[in-house]
Amino acid sequence: MDITINTPALLFPAISLVMLAYTNRFLALASVTRNLHDRYKSREEKVIIHGQIKSIRFRLKLVQYMQAFGILTFIGCILCMYCIYIETMLVAHYVFAFSLLCFVISLLISLWEIQLSNKALEMQLSDMEGL
Repeated sequence: MDITINTPALLFPAISLVMLAYTNRFLALASVTRNLHDRYKSREEKVIIHGQIKSIRFRLKLVQYMQAFGILTFIGCILCMYCIYIETMLVAHYVFAFSLLCFVISLLISLWEIQLSNKALEMQLSDMEGL
């Protein structure tokens, strides 16, 4: 398969949108963390909040990994473009494959974090329903 300099460049818009979504996830988790901190300081429901803190801490770590693999994807695409520019096509193929692999890992971690987020919301809804 031949790749041109446009091939890795096609991933730039997708990576940018995914990174924006990851940043939004991080900002939402930061907001939840701040709200939990206020609830922790003002109330006596500290046992319930401890479970939520553990979940949020793990989800923040997942967002960190999602962003890291997204950045590696960007770097891989840039390196691939450079390898194509200097006409080292074999290296360009491997770097592009690495970049795609990083992108897939990032998306899979994102899927995992979304599942955890949904579980946390279900717990909140169950708590409000009195179940």
